[in-house]
Amino acid sequence: MADRLAEREAMRRHRVLRRVVLWTVAAVATAGIVWAALFSPLLGLDPDDVRVSGEGTVVDPAEVTAVAARSQGVPLPRLDTVAMRDEVLGLNGVRDVTIRRAWPHGLVLRLTSREPVAAVPVDDGFALLDAEGVRVRTDDAEPEGLPVVDVPLDDEGAVALAAALVVLNALPADLHAEVAEVSARTRDTVEMRLRDGALVVWGGGGDVALKVRVLQTLRALPENADVTVFDVSVPTTPVTR
Repeated sequence: MADRLAEREAMRRHRVLRRVVLWTVAAVATAGIVWAALFSPLLGLDPDDVRVSGEGTVVDPAEVTAVAARSQGVPLPRLDTVAMRDEVLGLNGVRDVTIRRAWPHGLVLRLTSREPVAAVPVDDGFALLDAEGVRVRTDDAEPEGLPVVDVPLDDEGAVALAAALVVLNALPADLHAEVAEVSARTRDTVEMRLRDGALVVWGGGGDVALKVRVLQTLRALPENADVTVFDVSVPTTPVTR
C-alpha cells in the first residue's frame, strides 16, 4: 500500500511539474513575441518604405514623408498614427489623410488635398482658395486656368465670396474651365465672365442645376453665337442680348 501511495504521489508531482514547465515555456514564448513586436527593431518603421499618394498640386509629399520619418525605428504596433495624422493635417494643403500600416516596416498615407478652385487678388499676388474657401497658397502672378474671383478676403466680402464659391463648385468641369472671372457684391448678384468674353448673370445660389442646363442650352444654340450676355438669374425666363 505504501508503495502504491508513493507511486501516485510521484505521478502527481510529475503532472504538476509538467504543467509548470509548459506554463513557463508559454509565458516565455509570449513575452518573446510581445518584445519582438513592440520593442525590437523587427517591425520598426523604415522611412524608405513610406508611400504617399493624393498630394495633388498643392501638398509637398516630402513634408508628409518627413513627418512619418520622425518615427523611424518605432515598431509598427506601437506607432501613434493618431498623432501622426494630426501632424499631417497641419501641413499646408492637406484636407484629410488616412494612414495604414504596411507590414513589416512601412506606412501608406493617402491624402485628400485642398485643390485650388479660384484665385482672389490680394496685396502680394493672388490667393488660391479651395472649394471650402480655405487659402492654400499665394502666387505672385495670376494662375493659369483658375477663375479670378473679384471679392475681398475680409469679413465684409465673406458672404459674397461664399456665394461665388457655391456657384463655382456647382458647375460641371467643362463649364468651370470656361470661367475667367467671377464677381459678386452680395450673395444674390453673382456674375461670371467667360473666357470667350461672354457675361453670365447668375444671380443667387438657388436653382443651380437648372441654371447650368439653361446656360449650356443657350450657348449651344447657333442663333446665340453672337450673344454677349446670358442672364439666367431667373432660369425659367432667361434673357440673352
